[in-house]
Amino acid sequence: MKTRRIVLAALLVIGVALIAAPFAFSMFDRTGNGEKMVNSFRPIMQPASVQKTSDYYYNVFTKLRPFALGMPAAAQDAQKLVPALAQALHMTPTQVQQMLGKQYPALAKLLQSMPQAVPVFNRVPPGLDHYLPLVQTMNANVGNYQSVDDLPAFGLFPWFFIVPGILIVLGAGALLLVDWKPELRLHHPAPPRLIAH
Repeated sequence: MKTRRIVLAALLVIGVALIAAPFAFSMFDRTGNGEKMVNSFRPIMQPASVQKTSDYYYNVFTKLRPFALGMPAAAQDAQKLVPALAQALHMTPTQVQQMLGKQYPALAKLLQSMPQAVPVFNRVPPGLDHYLPLVQTMNANVGNYQSVDDLPAFGLFPWFFIVPGILIVLGAGALLLVDWKPELRLHHPAPPRLIAH
């Protein structure tokens, strides 16, 4: 009888711990945040979207690396271009800039913007290096994301602790109560005896 009470008391403690765990670990908030995150990533982590991200990264952005690496030298050359043209055309640098602005407006704008563009282009190679693990991780985890997304709603997880905990507490508590108060036991009257004739 003593062993039975120890086992029931241990079950009662386990049940209470199961009920308390979701509150102690802030599961309601955390599972809600987890669900928001999974929902937010759903469009991004679809196979077609990951493939498109990879295509942009590998077939567009990485191909900008040589251009970005060459931009500082090109900007220096651009600064020498106007004076060189002015000398060759026997014009002042201002006249050359005006001529370029009228006849080659896109080129003139490009030449003017190159010094400001150099700091941006200097960040392209480290940016590509920075984002490479992200693209690789996305590609490697399409299936894993789908598995997580197929789980039941995250908001149910705390209840997977609370409901069994309540059942264990009620069951173990009722059995302990009956052990301590035997008068609570259900007594079934003995079936009537058949008298043999």
